[in-house]
Amino acid sequence: MNTRLIHRGPAMTAVANSQTLMGSVDVAIVGGGIIGVSAAFFLARQGNRVALFEKGEVGGEQSGRNWGWVRLAGRDLRELPLMLQAHAVWSTLHQETGIDVGYRRRGILYAAKTPKARDRYRRWALAAREFGIDARSLDPAEVAGFVPGLNRTPFGGMYVPEDAGAEPQLAAPAIASAAQAAGALIFQNCAVRGLDIEAGRVAGVVTETGRVKASTVIVAGGAWSSHLLARHGVRLPQLKVLSSVMRTGPVETGIEPTMGFSDFSIRKRLDGGYTVASSAVSLVDVVPDSFRFFREFLPAIKLERKSLKLRFGKPFVDELLAYRHRPLEQKSIYETVRVLDPAPDGDLLARVEAHMRAGIPSFRDVSILQKWGGMIDTTPDVIPVISKVEALPGLVIGTGFSGHGFGIGPGAGQLLSEIATDRQPCVDPTPFRFSRFGDGSPIEIQNWL
Repeated sequence: MNTRLIHRGPAMTAVANSQTLMGSVDVAIVGGGIIGVSAAFFLARQGNRVALFEKGEVGGEQSGRNWGWVRLAGRDLRELPLMLQAHAVWSTLHQETGIDVGYRRRGILYAAKTPKARDRYRRWALAAREFGIDARSLDPAEVAGFVPGLNRTPFGGMYVPEDAGAEPQLAAPAIASAAQAAGALIFQNCAVRGLDIEAGRVAGVVTETGRVKASTVIVAGGAWSSHLLARHGVRLPQLKVLSSVMRTGPVETGIEPTMGFSDFSIRKRLDGGYTVASSAVSLVDVVPDSFRFFREFLPAIKLERKSLKLRFGKPFVDELLAYRHRPLEQKSIYETVRVLDPAPDGDLLARVEAHMRAGIPSFRDVSILQKWGGMIDTTPDVIPVISKVEALPGLVIGTGFSGHGFGIGPGAGQLLSEIATDRQPCVDPTPFRFSRFGDGSPIEIQNWL
């Protein structure tokens, strides 16, 4: 039974706005998602003068709309060292920020619908042990033991007990506030219209309220990154995928781990309810960039063709007409669209809800309190770009996290801070180099889930 639904993004914890725009800083950051604020936190703690610019509110787009998973389970093996580092940062956030961001190591479990999925999970678990990860293969009875009354029989599963969840509406704002306490400046409702470039290198940013000089600029703009960079001739293959999510009211289920089934996934929240979603179907709007980056994304399209739902409509026209770059002195699209707030895929969520209620008896009568959509920024190989751009000195990119960004975000922010200041990186950044899309490297997609 449903109460009255709210169909907009979840309410974020408010972050205080810095008041005085400095004329120059050491590092300017574009984007106030969890990647950008984490980079600001580490940079400020290192003693750098940092200013972060967010066109809307901190965490207002996908960083506050995701599922809240902090997972190693099933990740691309190239991401595992950075995700292990991220877990280490997550474990200190309560102490560092003074705020409980909901980080709980309850474990993550994937249930296999088919023998093929079970075997894929087993291969991943075996590979993950090489990284020191306690990944366990489960038989059907062991999976059922985690879910009282489970009304289906899976073909076993995979369980990583050290995995966790956290609250998206709390995490990015808490890290942002900690960055401010360390000396970072954070300007919300202050869009960056473009980069300031002098003599072939980055010299700062042009914001809607003026120019700010900086010898290094980190672009961590999520779904907007590719568009911003295109103004300056930087070709970053990146597209958007709609993620549709809902949350329940409080309910007693006896289920502690975060769980992924083939047709729905659940994560226990601090408020006693559950965040519910599914990646069984990905809705992708066909936009001009779909054609511009078709070649790079073709391998992913072939691999995921059965789960892709393409939609051609208003977004194509909107982006074709409204997303054109204007002179830096004029109002930009980033000021027109302060927050990407797409409607969720109602048909998908209806199916997800039906599967959840049928599969787990304790969810049969739970209320659905909210449904929302968010735009995931994805790359052709489904791992991020965390890298300098050799052709434009002073530019560092941290984007394209492909739905994995919330969990890995604090680690990615640390790595970005180290790349931006030429410090020893916490992990090898080679897999995330920007140049892989232009140097002839093959596009490798690891599909473990």
